[in-house]
Amino acid sequence: MVGLDARELMVVAQIEARGIRDPRVLAALREVPRHRFVPPEWRSEAYEDHPLPIGHGQTVSQPYIVAFMAEALGLNGTERVLEVGSGSGYFAAVLSHLAGEVVGLELEPDLAARSATLLADLGILNAALHLADGRKGWPPGAPYEAIVLSCATGDVPGALWRQLAPGGVLLAPLGSPGDVQWLTRFKGGPGRSERLLPVAFVPLR
Repeated sequence: MVGLDARELMVVAQIEARGIRDPRVLAALREVPRHRFVPPEWRSEAYEDHPLPIGHGQTVSQPYIVAFMAEALGLNGTERVLEVGSGSGYFAAVLSHLAGEVVGLELEPDLAARSATLLADLGILNAALHLADGRKGWPPGAPYEAIVLSCATGDVPGALWRQLAPGGVLLAPLGSPGDVQWLTRFKGGPGRSERLLPVAFVPLR
């Protein structure tokens, strides 16, 4: 099932029912057409409760994880946000409804081009997606009030810490593929962290 009814059911049954309460996050998930961000052969499953392949060994995260991460950032609508590992561009699109500006980075040229085109087609003007090495961040847009990694890493690259604004939030899945990964939130720097949720993400390349 694809369309508004499927999207509403996704929000009610998968997201609200599992404890996501931020009304702005719920509204963003209702607004963004997830089926546009997956290959045609997977669109019938676009609003189901699992990740989907998008090519090049990457996936778009399940809707609940996207919602959980969006809520964990605690955005108020004015922030500049950096997303590392944007993949399909779906999370960047969701974040565009929650932040002032979103900068997405993707290392795979085909995905970066497709995602940038799709964001433009959807009329999303406050999110820009760049072909770039996420480990280096995006210095032209720094500092960022929030940085989120949509891929797993053993350690957060130093360049990202240097681009985080004072008092900013960094959210990252920490761990290696095949091992337990923890979605970890840092506030203000590497010294203050909290584990939020066990997750499974493709690795940062």
